[in-house]
Order: sequence, then C-alpha cells, then structure tokens
Amino acid sequence: QVQLVESGGGLVQPGGSLRLSCAASGSIFSRAVMAWYRQAPGKQRELVATITSGGMTNYQDSVKGRFTISTDNAKNTAYLEMNSLKPEDTAVYYCNAYVLYGLGRGNYWGQGTQVTVSS
Repeated sequence: QVQLVESGGGLVQPGGSLRLSCAASGSIFSRAVMAWYRQAPGKQRELVATITSGGMTNYQDSVKGRFTISTDNAKNTAYLEMNSLKPEDTAVYYCNAYVLYGLGRGNYWGQGTQVTVSS
C-alpha cells in the first residue's frame, strides 16, 4: 500500500502563488505516473497535470504556463507549483499516484488540500 499526504494549500489573493506538496510513503516515482487533480464545488474532479517516471509532463490547457509539476525522488515528494492564480483555480487539489508495477502496484489518492483564490 502507498500513502499520499498533501500539504501547502491555503488562501491566496488573485495573482499570487502556492506550492503544493505530496509526500509518498515509499520510493515509487521511478515506476509511477504522478498527477494532480482538482475538484471545485459542484463540479467533477478534473486532471490538472501529470508527470511520468521519465519526467515528461502534461498540463490542462487552463493552467499551462502557470503551473509546474515536479518530483523529488530523494524526498519521495511530488510538487505542484502554482503561479498567477485565478479565482477559478479555487478547488480541493488531490495528489494521485498510478504505480505501474512492483510492490504496491495500483492507483492511490491523497486526502486533498484546499486552495482558495480570493481577494
């Protein structure tokens, strides 16, 4: 089993920045696709960004150029750097790990962290 714990959410003004962290319970990044999702009130959960074990990244169009996903294998932590935040970025952000093979193979979710963008 893999546990994911997010942190770093909070209240920020429009145009501000936040960095979300996702600490994994084991060394999985070399064999997993990591992703960040978000869910706004009354809306479905949506994919924000992904990063493969090889470092390839992909972003939802609405966050391209503003958000950056990364991983630190030494710290077993994934990050989502969010800049130029907009009110429409307000949501609960979830870390996701899809472990492709080996011990703990499977799909895992963190508990979520609230991001609120408001003046």
